[in-house]
Amino acid sequence: MSNSAAQHILSIYQRHAQTFAEQRSQSLFEQRWLEKFASLLPDAGSIVDVGCGNGQPIAGWFIHQGFQLTGVDGASAMLERARQQFPAQRWIQQDMRKLSLGETFDGLLAWDSFFHLTHEDQRSMFDRFAEHSHVGSALMFTSGTDHGIAMGQFAGEPLFHASLAPDEYRALLANHGFGVIDMIQEDPHCAGHTVWLAQRAR
Repeated sequence: MSNSAAQHILSIYQRHAQTFAEQRSQSLFEQRWLEKFASLLPDAGSIVDVGCGNGQPIAGWFIHQGFQLTGVDGASAMLERARQQFPAQRWIQQDMRKLSLGETFDGLLAWDSFFHLTHEDQRSMFDRFAEHSHVGSALMFTSGTDHGIAMGQFAGEPLFHASLAPDEYRALLANHGFGVIDMIQEDPHCAGHTVWLAQRAR
């Protein structure tokens, strides 16, 4: 079931984009981390939001702070809502595992998106992060607390999540030139999210 579920993440969000929009919290409990991430970026810097969904509330927060945002998502139904809300920004339909935009960004974000990938696909994503970053670029993503697979449910369908071990994330970041700025497991001030914030040093 888990391997099958991992292959159907995009189709789930495509079919249930309206349900996601209705259920996604708009309370911005993530703001403390968004502010930490933003503090590492230049004014009006460029951000790529990988797995941006419908753009609310996170992409919207960065847009309102004056950043230049590129949203990437594999589900066209999610992106259509983002385009309607923020037509001045750039929204690209692409599977994150094949991300190749030919440019680098001041900030790279994968909030509650990257953790839907299999272990091997997550490892490969660090090449994508390196390809789209430069020295000084910030990277922030959410993960689980240890190596494993966790099955959730969304709109009555099984929803795949996976995580590598913290030591492996640290090694992958280091091998791609990123140093960890902050990391908290199950942050009680962020609805229990495990968050990684790193910056490219080389």
